[in-house]
Order: sequence, then C-alpha cells, then structure tokens
Amino acid sequence: MTAAVENAHMPLVDHLRDLRKRLVRCLLAVTLVFVGLFPFAQTLYTLISEPLRRFLPEGASMIATSVTSPFLAPFKLTLMCALFVAMPVLLHQAWGFIAPGMYRRERRIAMPLLVSSIVLFYAGMAFAFFVVFPMMFGFFASVTPDGVAMMTDISLYLDFILALFLAFGLAFEIPVATFIVVWAGFADVATLRRSRPYVIVGCFVVGMILTPPDVFSQTLLAVPMWLLFEVGLIACGGLSRREEAVRNRQECID
Repeated sequence: MTAAVENAHMPLVDHLRDLRKRLVRCLLAVTLVFVGLFPFAQTLYTLISEPLRRFLPEGASMIATSVTSPFLAPFKLTLMCALFVAMPVLLHQAWGFIAPGMYRRERRIAMPLLVSSIVLFYAGMAFAFFVVFPMMFGFFASVTPDGVAMMTDISLYLDFILALFLAFGLAFEIPVATFIVVWAGFADVATLRRSRPYVIVGCFVVGMILTPPDVFSQTLLAVPMWLLFEVGLIACGGLSRREEAVRNRQECID
C-alpha cells in the first residue's frame, strides 16, 4: 500500500493533531527568531531605510508622524524579518504535512519546487533592495519640487518597501509558475513558446506598474522577468524530454 493510500485512511483526528503539532513548531520557530532579532530592531530599520536616507537632502531626516511609530515600525520590520528567516522551517513543516498524501512522482517534483520558490523569492527581494530601491529613490529625490522638503514617515516607508518586496518576490516566481503550468497539463511548452510575444509585453506592463515612470526602470524589471520565463521553459523542456525517455524505455521493456 502506498504512502498516499495509507494517509487517506488516517483518522481525521490524527490529521488535526499533526497539523496542530506543526503549527506550534512554526510559531515557535518564528518566535525564537523574533526574540533573537528584536534587540537589533533599530539597527534593522536603519539598514532597511538606507536606500532612501542616502538621497535625502542635507540636514533632512525621516520623520515619525505617529506617537507609536518609533516603536511599532521597527517592531513590524523585525516580525517580517523573523518570518523570512524562519521560512525554511515553515516550508519544512508544510512539506511534512502534505508529503504523506502525495505519490512518489509528485514528491520528486514538489520538494525541488518548494526550495526553488523560496530561493527565487529571496532573490527577488535582494534584487529590489540592491538594484531597484537606489534607482527608484534617486529618481524620486531628483523630481522633488523646489521648496518641498523630502521627509518621509517611517511607517509609510516601511509599508511601501514591504509591498515592493512582496511584488518583486512574487515576480521572481515566474519559473516555478511556468513549470507548474506545464507539469499540471494546463499548457505545453510549445504553446508557451508561441505565447512569448504576449509574455514579453506583459512583463513590460508589470514593470511599468511597479517601477518609476522611466524606460530604464521598467526595463530593469521586465527583462529579468522575461529571462526567468525562459528559464522556466528550459526546465519544462528538460522535464518533457525526461518523461518521454522514460515512456520509451517502458514501451521497450513491455
């Protein structure tokens, strides 16, 4: 009897107990990382705000318009950092919960996809922080009207960059999404290749929405997204050739 069948006959109570156990582990992992990072909350905010502060006019600084912002903004940032740092543990627990209900072929594919997803998400965040943020805030600083002091609220800044981190992290998931589309049978590699012109246009539209209104900024996001789409097509092509070779060997054996 396969693991998937055995898991199907597992009582609902046992499923719930296993889920509760894994959720507790996830909460404990995030809490431990948060406790370890919280003493450095102010340092973390100083680091994350550096791409903006370098372009502030001389003598200007970021401001806190709310009484609680000096505490809540670093607190929120530290909590988000704890989630990102503990992500491997969270994914491991999620994998441990769903893996028994999957067949062997699905398990061989799912684990690499999980690892690739988190790596690509981190890569998207790093790309945003080291490439896009300096360019974006430099542009905003250059177009500030005369007589207007550029003094950004720390809470609004944090919300803005967290949204961009999420957007770029999801954008870098294109190879995984492409692979899943082909693997699940929603489309084949040939169809996606024929759709390449539409994908390229879509990448530039997304770049136009997520970046400042200049061609260089839009290209800086659109081109990596298109290249990541091509990487997904290459991975899908390799999977298709491997499965075809397996089928041919099986037919020869039969």
